[in-house]
Amino acid sequence: MRNKRWLSFAAVLLLSLLIHNQAFAEPLPDISINIGGSQGDQPGTSALSLLLLITVLSLAPAIMVLMTSFTRIVVVLGFVRTSLGTQMMPPNQVIIGLSLFLTLFIMAPTFGQVNEVALQPYLKGEISQTEAFDKAAVPMKKFMFSHTREKDLLLFMNYTKTEKPESFEDIPLTVLIPAYAISELKTAFQMGFMIFIPFLVIDMIVASTLMAMGMMMLPPIMISLPFKLLLFVLVDGWYLIVKSLLLSFNT
Repeated sequence: MRNKRWLSFAAVLLLSLLIHNQAFAEPLPDISINIGGSQGDQPGTSALSLLLLITVLSLAPAIMVLMTSFTRIVVVLGFVRTSLGTQMMPPNQVIIGLSLFLTLFIMAPTFGQVNEVALQPYLKGEISQTEAFDKAAVPMKKFMFSHTREKDLLLFMNYTKTEKPESFEDIPLTVLIPAYAISELKTAFQMGFMIFIPFLVIDMIVASTLMAMGMMMLPPIMISLPFKLLLFVLVDGWYLIVKSLLLSFNT
């Protein structure tokens, strides 16, 4: 009964406050938002430019993952953590952050070309949006084509019945992007396999030694983990991994 009284009192108090605010509140002014200015055709001010900007921002994660070196880097670093057996060390935030900055470092020349031939001329009003998109696609196509296997590219070209292009510039992005993505995954898994081998050897040696000593109940991972960490530190593993990733994009 006491709780019901408190609830009734709170309801009456809330209702009185609403009535009081409604009686003395001033009417809110009308607010309208107009998309686009009076300048007309200036780049970046029209409603179409705003719509294009929102579309690009919404697709930015997919562009970063599938059209840059991000996929290979983050997969390889994930394999390093798995092969070490350190569970969540380094954490996902560190792996993704390192992958992002390595991606920006590797893609800097390509992004510089996009800025020079497409973005800056468009901001100055020298070219249209369509021309800017076509010019920006050329450096990205060149980068993706140089790291895409011919077998993967033919898979999507044959499926879409695309005619044989004269150069990489004639390859549609709808064909080149998925071909590049699966090529990157294959390369990343090959590098991951090579990373696993030395740590797998340590696990096998530790497991065999424990079985020979009759220690069946002792988990081998508890003994092998310090040895794997020691080996990784002695050979300067992070330096070798990052160096291998950088060199893999120079070929």
